[in-house]
Amino acid sequence: MKADDFRNLNSAELAGKAKDIEEQLFRLRFQISLGQADGIKKYRALRKDRARLLTVLRQNEAVSATAAAEKGN
Repeated sequence: MKADDFRNLNSAELAGKAKDIEEQLFRLRFQISLGQADGIKKYRALRKDRARLLTVLRQNEAVSATAAAEKGN
């Protein structure tokens, strides 16, 4: 997925996606350790998707924290 696709989701949906990606990564790591190397491309793509997702989550948290700090002043 693209980062723009992740930005259109709310934080609950992002957390659900993150959990799904973590589960898929676990399964792929397990398959790769057993010698089934067909999942290497998928594994790399999922790692990049997870990084994009976590980046968007942190950006959303930073925006929320900034907005909360401005309200407090």
